[in-house]
Amino acid sequence: MEEAEMQLKGKKVTDKFTESVYVLANEPSVALYRLQEHVRRSLPELAQHKSDMQNWEEQSQGAIYTVEYACSAVKNLMDSNIHFRSIEGLLKQAISIKDQLNSSQGRSPSDLKPPSLA
Repeated sequence: MEEAEMQLKGKKVTDKFTESVYVLANEPSVALYRLQEHVRRSLPELAQHKSDMQNWEEQSQGAIYTVEYACSAVKNLMDSNIHFRSIEGLLKQAISIKDQLNSSQGRSPSDLKPPSLA
């Protein structure tokens, strides 16, 4: 009986000790301390990641602006194609009129020499 009683008392003591350790390990102040430690270890890395992401966002915005500006310039050049064709037509018409004037005055276009710059 003595041995069974000692085992029962030993079990009660270990159960109470285990319960006390469990309560202490899960006490709110210990949990807050662990949370604080985690934040203290993680925060510098997270701040660095945030800074890197902001830098990448700025670079991306600059690249996007450059590409949009280039696309706009190309579109404007494509839209100005009509004007260039009009100018080309007017130049051809002016050359034709000049040739007609030269032929009506009895000169050929090969007789005309460009003025010298010297």
